[in-house]
Amino acid sequence: MDIHIINTAITRTQLTEIASERFGDIVKAVVDIKRGVMAIGGEMHADEEIELLAQGSVQDDLWGINLYPDKTDEGWIEFDSMINLRPSQGNRSRSVEDPTIRQTITHIVASLITD
Repeated sequence: MDIHIINTAITRTQLTEIASERFGDIVKAVVDIKRGVMAIGGEMHADEEIELLAQGSVQDDLWGINLYPDKTDEGWIEFDSMINLRPSQGNRSRSVEDPTIRQTITHIVASLITD
């Protein structure tokens, strides 16, 4: 499956189709919090990160998440990825620890994935 750069809205149905092509119920995504875009469809967050970097994103702005398109509650976004380990930015775990960054990611995802 190819990595897709999402900069205009797609539907949850489309996201579900992408999930079924790779992992079944989950889509790995990397969100650029400055550009307001995300990459999806890769096997690993690092693959999506590389694609965004090649298109002009800056490392400090990229955060890895997992999307569960079949879930309807807040749990449909999981803030967990190895690329989030950034002690130099104060993020010392796989999770996105900063609530402001989490909120930004949530808003970007909401604008790019519609029901």
